[in-house]
Amino acid sequence: MIATPDRTPLPRHFFDRPVLDVAPDLLGRILLRSTPDGPIAVRITEVEAYDGANDPGSHAYRGRTPRTAVMFGPPGHVYVYFTYGMWHCMNLVCGPDGVASAVLLRAGEIIEGADLARKRRLSARNDRELAKGPARLATALDVDRALDGTDACAAGETPLRILTGAPAPTDQVRNGPRTGVSGDGGDGDIHPWRFWIANDPTVSPYRAHTPRHRSS
Repeated sequence: MIATPDRTPLPRHFFDRPVLDVAPDLLGRILLRSTPDGPIAVRITEVEAYDGANDPGSHAYRGRTPRTAVMFGPPGHVYVYFTYGMWHCMNLVCGPDGVASAVLLRAGEIIEGADLARKRRLSARNDRELAKGPARLATALDVDRALDGTDACAAGETPLRILTGAPAPTDQVRNGPRTGVSGDGGDGDIHPWRFWIANDPTVSPYRAHTPRHRSS
């Protein structure tokens, strides 16, 4: 756990870069969630990059839809989606306005407001599991579709903000295939666009894509 993280908000130009530059640079940063019950802060330890029209794994690969509209907007906004009929996941939009790309926040360490996170993550066996995985992270921070489109770089009060924190040293950053994403051949992700902090206990386990077979 970091002792005295830098609480300076990251500026919008931090996100106005190629997604593959932003994604590893988010490791060690702090996501601050403001709630009526108090703040919850998580140190980001694992992310995945999704590069819009250049990436078959991206929700925006086939163009703009009502669901993905936020991804085509200005950088520094939050894209929240609902998956499997039960879970929310959150992303940070990158790149210039009109070009869709985003970083999925996969895991982190709760460094403030753990008592609030525990109330939302009753199944967690310990604090390392509170935000270990994208759906768990969103649940622990009380993030749902109501926060889709939130400007994390806005001046003044905002429910979600990214703080400078303590960026992970480059020699501690690892990368590999994204979790559960298929490649062009359907047998695994062709892009090593998952980034994580080496040996951090809050990083989620890797799971390869499992093709779905139609029954005859």
